[in-house]
Amino acid sequence: MADQLSPEKILGLGFGFWNAKTLLSAVELGLFTILAEAPADAETLRSRLGLHPRSALDFFDALVALGLLERDNGLYRNTAEAALFLDRAKPSYVGQILELANARLFASWDRLTEALKTGRPQSENAAEKDFFAALYADPARLRGFLTAMSGISAGPAKAIAEKFPWTKYGSFVDVGSAQGMVPATVARAHPHLIGAGFDLPQVKPIFDDFIAANGLSDRVTFRGGDFFRDALPGADVIVMGHILHDWDLEEKRHLLANAYAALPKGGALIVYEALIDDERRTNAFGLLMSLNMLIETPGGFDYTGADCQGWMREAGFAETRVEHLLGPDSMVIGVK
Repeated sequence: MADQLSPEKILGLGFGFWNAKTLLSAVELGLFTILAEAPADAETLRSRLGLHPRSALDFFDALVALGLLERDNGLYRNTAEAALFLDRAKPSYVGQILELANARLFASWDRLTEALKTGRPQSENAAEKDFFAALYADPARLRGFLTAMSGISAGPAKAIAEKFPWTKYGSFVDVGSAQGMVPATVARAHPHLIGAGFDLPQVKPIFDDFIAANGLSDRVTFRGGDFFRDALPGADVIVMGHILHDWDLEEKRHLLANAYAALPKGGALIVYEALIDDERRTNAFGLLMSLNMLIETPGGFDYTGADCQGWMREAGFAETRVEHLLGPDSMVIGVK
């Protein structure tokens, strides 16, 4: 049997950072945005990106081999996926979260072993008692972070707008709304809804700009507050996306109890994350995201749909269910 085994998979995983960093550097350089303007030969592309001649050709051809660029008759162009999702000029751009990964997470993950041994966060804000307070105190970093959250929320937001029975409800609030991708997507898809975003007060100008750009200021408003200190705004539906995993178990239970208190009878809570599968075997992204919470936060961790349903029932929710959204993301729905 040993003769039939190959180390290829193991080596591929071990050197996976090569692939990742090649993509992240291409995003950082704006390569895909430049090629969205027009195909280019290697020398033109090298000159526009300001690259040294030594390895520019290897860099471009590595992106061809990785399936991110195409090359025909010496001209490089984006693949269909790269053209849609990695061109900064398009609203479908998801590179914000990749820019965040390149600027922050890549270096922090170099200290994963230390995090596993100590249980302590390893990001540049590891010494801060409140990770989000430090992040939100810097306007430039805050805007970049919120934009990145829009990139990671765009797909789930569209799925939530399509799959949740919004016709039964008239209002909603997105808790930890960031820039406002979920409220904008849901409100645009369902004109009868009145929506709101709830986040720390520093987010308001960024949220208002995003909602105004989507032409929804008449139906979607911002509510400022701290969801650990303030009551949540009342609405028929409360959404918490990529929020619970930031916090330890006691804090998770506190947030679910706050949501239950803010909902009317028959109201619904939607929690969505990259939920770990109940058997903890297949959703590698969800498990790796939980390791990211180890690196980024003092007590955060990801969880299974069954875990979340149990916490919801403890909070008082009478009905709970789990529905897949797309990719690694699923939502847990609780009805009061």
